[in-house]
Amino acid sequence: MIKENQRTMNAILVLADVLIIIISLICAWFLRFKTTLFGPLGGHLSFEYYLLFLVLAVIPVYIFLYFSFGLYKPFRTHRTIFSEANQIIKVNVIAFVVLVAILFIIDQPDFSRIMLFLLAIFCTVFGVTERFVVRGFLKNIRSKNKNIKHILIVGDNELAFNFARKIKNNSYLGYSISGILGSKKNIGKSIEGNNVIGHYKDLSKALKYNTFDRVVIAIPLEYYAHLDELVESCEKGGIKAEIIPDYYKYFPAKPSVDMIEDLPIINIRYVPLDDAFNKFTKLLSDIVIAIIAIIITSPIMLITAIAIKLTSEGPIIFKQKRIGYQRKPFMMYKFRSMKVQEPGDEKKEWTIEEDPRRTKIGSFIRKTSIDELPQFFNVLKGEMSIVGPRPERPYFVEEFREKIPKYMVKHQVRPGLTGWAQIHGCRGNTSIKKRIKYDIEYVENWHLGLDLGIMIKTVLKKNSNAY
Repeated sequence: MIKENQRTMNAILVLADVLIIIISLICAWFLRFKTTLFGPLGGHLSFEYYLLFLVLAVIPVYIFLYFSFGLYKPFRTHRTIFSEANQIIKVNVIAFVVLVAILFIIDQPDFSRIMLFLLAIFCTVFGVTERFVVRGFLKNIRSKNKNIKHILIVGDNELAFNFARKIKNNSYLGYSISGILGSKKNIGKSIEGNNVIGHYKDLSKALKYNTFDRVVIAIPLEYYAHLDELVESCEKGGIKAEIIPDYYKYFPAKPSVDMIEDLPIINIRYVPLDDAFNKFTKLLSDIVIAIIAIIITSPIMLITAIAIKLTSEGPIIFKQKRIGYQRKPFMMYKFRSMKVQEPGDEKKEWTIEEDPRRTKIGSFIRKTSIDELPQFFNVLKGEMSIVGPRPERPYFVEEFREKIPKYMVKHQVRPGLTGWAQIHGCRGNTSIKKRIKYDIEYVENWHLGLDLGIMIKTVLKKNSNAY
């Protein structure tokens, strides 16, 4: 049986990371001091001083942060390279701030801050590349039945069968089911290609005469009275036990647990943007992108405003109440593309294809999404984000919250100009259930890479459902 030696793997990763930090510093130093890309040099420290600072400060700070952000945990999870890249980006942002603070404390004004910034860029790019290569290597050897962890499943119900199916269908994770313990009637039978080798009560014996890497307990609620003895058997055998709760269907994609003294509280919904650092990162990127977008699109907005004023009566900007973050109402801005309506009508009428209420240029600015440009000012006010679930009117929120399961989950993040649902064609007169499915996926799986991908696809995608 081939087992993964996690300590050896971690040691290799640490050495690889140290090598990447050294290479990154050399590249940053060369780009800063051996080229003219970043202006004149002036007085600067010797290369030997930078190497000394690398050994005494840079490497210890980076390795400490890599450990703190879980970058040396086993790769045998459902985390994607994007989520790991997100952690690497966080490490480099914090490392840059910490290293600048150290230079301030030791009063070293001649140390190039530009070079430190370049170091963070190189470390990010090289670090993500390294993790991508390692993941690919492990996935390849595990798909060939090498580097395998052997599992014993305790349970022969649908919960256990579902787990067995997922392990079988995802061989790259590096797990192999070596047996199942179940009820007496199933002993000797093959379930999902795995043999039931004994009864639940035979767990201690099975662990004594076989070698397993971990035990997964997947029993129904009515058998939870035996849970203590099953866990105790695993503890005596020195085997790591894991429990799949029979109520797992209520769990989010990435469950999180809070503690009040010794009492665990399972959060039913995992929202990455509840994390303070994630929230700050997204807010900062929103503000920067919104300012840049307003500057770039200002000629378009000026021309649109003039065209609206010349072709129809009424205000240039259309303000409409929408429900946003934490169910709080706000006024969302748009360039007016419809004729002025009665307040009661605009609150509860959908826009339809060939809508007779459109103005002369209304159809064009809706098709091209120019009507949405004023929402960059909503972003600057903190009411919206660049990417997020689209906000809805109060009338429809009240209607959908009763009809559509989990509809209100979308309000746990700020609404956006575009979103995961929109790039999948869910805008305009499309399925609300499908839209919410994509919105929840976004809420539970947010990372900066996802936002970037959505922004790029939004620019490239034709708005076929925009009326």
